Amino acid sequence: MSTDACWLHASAVLLDGQLQQNQYVLLNNGLIEKISADKPDSSTIQQLTHGVLLPGFIDTQVNGGGGVLFNQQPNSMTLHRMMQAHSRFGTTAMLPTVISDNIKVMQAAADAVSAAIKRGQAGIIGIHFEGPHLSTTKRGCHPPAALRRLSADELALYQRDDLGVRLLTVAPECVSPQQISQLVSQGVIVSLGHSNANAATVQAALDAGARGFTHLYNGMSALTSREPGMVGCALADPRAYCGIILDGEHVHALAARVALNAKGCERLMLVTDAMSPVGTDETEFSFFDGKVIRNGMQLTNLQGSLAGSVLDMASAVQYAATVLQAGLVTAVQMATATPAAFIGQSAVRGSIAVGKRADLVWLTDTGKVQHCWIAGQLQQ
Repeated sequence: MSTDACWLHASAVLLDGQLQQNQYVLLNNGLIEKISADKPDSSTIQQLTHGVLLPGFIDTQVNGGGGVLFNQQPNSMTLHRMMQAHSRFGTTAMLPTVISDNIKVMQAAADAVSAAIKRGQAGIIGIHFEGPHLSTTKRGCHPPAALRRLSADELALYQRDDLGVRLLTVAPECVSPQQISQLVSQGVIVSLGHSNANAATVQAALDAGARGFTHLYNGMSALTSREPGMVGCALADPRAYCGIILDGEHVHALAARVALNAKGCERLMLVTDAMSPVGTDETEFSFFDGKVIRNGMQLTNLQGSLAGSVLDMASAVQYAATVLQAGLVTAVQMATATPAAFIGQSAVRGSIAVGKRADLVWLTDTGKVQHCWIAGQLQQ
């Protein structure tokens, strides 16, 4: 046992989909080494006397936080501030997200993530390119000048093998099934979004290997009686994962409940789509050639389009558990095991089990984060 090994004694722990009482969890060398109901013979036991110990939250769509945006400052300091801000709310693994931009910004973002992974920066496990191969009609706050077809420059970027998890959001009317199949064969996880495609086009993309949908309902063709659109395909296809933003602004609670009933917690996952104000008192910030204004939990650009969120993962879990009446265990799965499965990381994270990474969150009974561990290290 290494000198940095530590036992946690929790009054309640989420294990195998159930809350287990009075458990001891040994953290050692960044991993969970042992779980026991018996008190260990050790002088190094941290008591977690209230609340519940959970797997760390995994957020696959994070644009910013701590007062910085990844697009604006795609460097190591931005990644550090983003992770610091979001770990306060239980996020222990994230995909920093760069939205549609020029190739130089995308390459700089990739370089920053590569360097972070190489030096073992806590919580940075890959990158999410949300665009630029998106529909102009459903672009939302993505700058129209940045939207474009897939070229050799972007393809070379997505093929890099030093970026950890590579997630790419595309509109299927802008990227062919053949291109999607090629990307998937090279290890890229393809998600569909910001699209006005009809159901046949979406289905062809899924059949080509697209794995899920980016922020369900938002920026996509709607479900109607004679044209199911992207929303209909997302809800109907049992293979597909769907991210959803539960901030009370992006999706009506009833629509979110429809999604949960259709997909189950095994395919519906929580994302924040967080922007720079998370973890700060920021009320507005510059965004490309304009600015974004915060009004409570709502962020809008000057054209009135929703521009990301100020949501954190702990709040998303709380919303799912209470407003959607899913309960804590189901809500936590949507923030842990389900995103881990989506990005192919179930073997190493997403649940509390021997041999998995010691990424943990201690929540109070009211859903507030008390402590957070990444690879066994307590985050301050």
